[in-house]
Amino acid sequence: MPIINRAAELAEDATVWRRDFHEHPELQYEVHRTAARVAELLTSFGVDEVVTGIGRTGVVGVIRGRQPSERVIGLRADMDALPLQETRDIPHKSKIPGRMHACGHDGHTAMLLGAARYLAETRNFAGTAVVIFQPAEEGGAGGRAMVEDGLMERFGIEEVYGLHNAPGLPLGHVSTRPGAVMAAADTFEVRLKGLGGHAARPNKCVDPIIAGAQIVTALQSIVARNVDPVESAVLSITRFHAGTSADNIIPQTAVIGGTVRTLDEEVRRLMDERFKSVVTGLANGMGVEVEIDYDWGYPVVVNHTEQTAFAADVARSVVGPDQVKTDMPPRLGGEDFAYMLQARPGAFVFMGIGDGAGVHHPEYDFNDEVIPHGISYWAKLVETAMPAG
Repeated sequence: MPIINRAAELAEDATVWRRDFHEHPELQYEVHRTAARVAELLTSFGVDEVVTGIGRTGVVGVIRGRQPSERVIGLRADMDALPLQETRDIPHKSKIPGRMHACGHDGHTAMLLGAARYLAETRNFAGTAVVIFQPAEEGGAGGRAMVEDGLMERFGIEEVYGLHNAPGLPLGHVSTRPGAVMAAADTFEVRLKGLGGHAARPNKCVDPIIAGAQIVTALQSIVARNVDPVESAVLSITRFHAGTSADNIIPQTAVIGGTVRTLDEEVRRLMDERFKSVVTGLANGMGVEVEIDYDWGYPVVVNHTEQTAFAADVARSVVGPDQVKTDMPPRLGGEDFAYMLQARPGAFVFMGIGDGAGVHHPEYDFNDEVIPHGISYWAKLVETAMPAG
């Protein structure tokens, strides 16, 4: 079954919604305009129930099929943007300085709205479809907030599915895998305190820059020498701040920060333990005081085997068997859909939007040509999972 004809018709309206969201990006939980517009549209579609304020600013729509059933399937899209200045000159460019939809959440929201409209019109399924519009995916753990707010229990969700656009993957192609598909995303900050003084008398100082440089170098040995070579781990130092504009002052303090990415909980714990051991040992050995904040962020996104195979089969029915791959390498980016997959079985897939700037890039823009593919995927997932007799 190719792209649904009605989905292709709805793509024009969905493009308008998407570009409106793009012009008015909102961050984390402050997605008030976006959430209000989503709720307004769901209501206009005739969705059976529209609930706002789940996980602070999340929106949930409930669509019942034309035949009753205990089956309930959840479909999730994220709504928030990024604190980034858009540089591409397009008609629907962000109207808010320093904010832009650089990850395609505007497209995710528009596609799921299109699917909600189609499902509310046709209701060609037996059971209940729950459309989930989530805030704060970009660092705010909105997925966790919705789960902790009773999302799964309140709406009786049995399985949950997510989708993310993928620049560089051909238009409409789908890629996924069972098991770990995206990484745990942890962060750290190390604060070093030495004894500042004149740069001409370093023997009278305790230099936090020297200590910090040793720590930065030594931390790279954790992945190289402590992690099993067949496992995956990344430790990246992304900032090192110390000193002033003066060339003759050894500073009192230094701050080092960065991220750790892993695909396995045992490796995640190992990285945490070795990180603290290496930093503490070197700091003590070099005579500097140290404070460590090592924060566990989003967990590993783990696709459930049965649901991943099902999602791939649905995608094949929409885009063709040769356009779906189920052996993609795991991605080391983070994604808080992980919390929903911890709460219920389900699957997360990537849908290609063709060539162009990557996500989180100031020249990124979602490719509206993929909208009918996304609407069709969501619609067929519901109709296939809960077929009407």
